[in-house]
Amino acid sequence: MNAEFIAMLDYLERERGIKREILLEAVSNALLSASKKSVSASRELRIDINPKTGEIRALAKLLVVDDVTNPADEISVTKARRIDPNAAVGGEVEVEVTPKNFGRIAAQTAKQAMMQRIRQVEKEMIYEEFKDRAGEIVSGTVRRFDRSDVILDLGKFEAVMPQRERVVVEDYNVGDRLRAYVVAVENGIRGPEIIVSRSHPNFVRRLFELEVSE
Repeated sequence: MNAEFIAMLDYLERERGIKREILLEAVSNALLSASKKSVSASRELRIDINPKTGEIRALAKLLVVDDVTNPADEISVTKARRIDPNAAVGGEVEVEVTPKNFGRIAAQTAKQAMMQRIRQVEKEMIYEEFKDRAGEIVSGTVRRFDRSDVILDLGKFEAVMPQRERVVVEDYNVGDRLRAYVVAVENGIRGPEIIVSRSHPNFVRRLFELEVSE
């Protein structure tokens, strides 16, 4: 789990441009929810992830008492001082409470959390990169068709050319290289969508301007 986890963090940071800290935060939050189902402690829980080794630990703050009556929430002052020599009755100490089966749970949860966060980050990246690019010409490859819409691969992102933005006499095939006019970035049900057109009145004008400038 540890080596695979670190390798995935490295890959996503390098290839997708998603900061490690963002992914670790998402995984930590997801593991915190998962750990509450496996850890008996009801006091404050915290997930500690070593960003270099990938080691994951669940930690709980226990109340320091003279006599323990609730082991899930309390720790004797004698044991507490083995962890923190300055521990005193009425204070708190942090104790590792990582369950024995936590490795399997952590692996599944971490993968799900990272995939979900990746989708969110990519949507944010789409909006940030294209929110001010309406009116520009982009180049892409026809990746697939979604009913009557043409889905263009722009590299890191996809663009949608709805049927209303297609040229009636043009036929498109998967793998075709196309230029298109960015009409807008719309917030759809599935997040931001880059809407492009080859029939927009400004498409030919912008192409002409590009050709002249080149």
